[in-house]
Amino acid sequence: MLRSILLIALSCSAYVLGSTTSPRQRICGTQPSKEKIQKAEAHFGGLRSNINLKKDSSFTVSVHWHVVSQNSTVRGGNIPDSQITDQIQVMNDAYASTGFSFQLAGTTRTVNATWFNQAEPYSIYQDEMKAALRKGGAAALNIYSVAFTSYYGLLGYATFPYEYRYSPKDDGVVLHYGSVPGGNLEIFNLGMTATHEVGHWLGLYHTFQDGCDEPGDYVDDTPPEAYPAWGCPTDRDTCDSEGLDPIHNFMDYTDDDCVTEFTEGQGQRMREQSWTYRGIEAREGRV
Repeated sequence: MLRSILLIALSCSAYVLGSTTSPRQRICGTQPSKEKIQKAEAHFGGLRSNINLKKDSSFTVSVHWHVVSQNSTVRGGNIPDSQITDQIQVMNDAYASTGFSFQLAGTTRTVNATWFNQAEPYSIYQDEMKAALRKGGAAALNIYSVAFTSYYGLLGYATFPYEYRYSPKDDGVVLHYGSVPGGNLEIFNLGMTATHEVGHWLGLYHTFQDGCDEPGDYVDDTPPEAYPAWGCPTDRDTCDSEGLDPIHNFMDYTDDDCVTEFTEGQGQRMREQSWTYRGIEAREGRV
């Protein structure tokens, strides 16, 4: 199981099957401890001198999508191929400036009400689900769409690149099926949940990591942010250092229609993390 994730009272906005209300705030379940981050960054720092990538390196990631549903209906989580295709396109658009592109390698469909309802972090059910369905190695992105109906508030969570060597079967992204384009999460149904969680899978922390304190999210060109932003609060500035809060960044908690960008530094970090830990082959720009 993903040991670096700490469940908090709310973990990435969700929609309970059959509910008539949708949550109004996004909170993500990918919450590694400070100690785990420090250990991971110390390890990564010792390897960075061996990274030999050009700025224009590009990477293609194969995606294995696992539709886990309660029954055969869309309302029961059996999302159509068209929504998966739309989600991949949203990811390609969002990551265009970073050098990453995504190709759907295949889709599996499994009716399992227990996994669908209870595949939250730390559960034995997500362990069972991943053990049964996961495909490929470190470079393969496995996405599982479920509902989290046993844990209201959960929208998604992901593993980090450095974790693969410890727990390869845990690797991947788990997200709420209603967050894909056209899904039932209202303000969170433009596909930005997958974009956000894949950012973790490629090595990014939240923009508000460590608040206003250094080293923050370990990316120099994302302005520090004291705490998550919700909605789309224009001109928000929670830290004394230069720069407004990065509310339009995919790694903040703002609404789907508010987030639009990764920074150049985030792109570089994702390329370096993926090359180091996932072995995703670089094209063109690789020396």
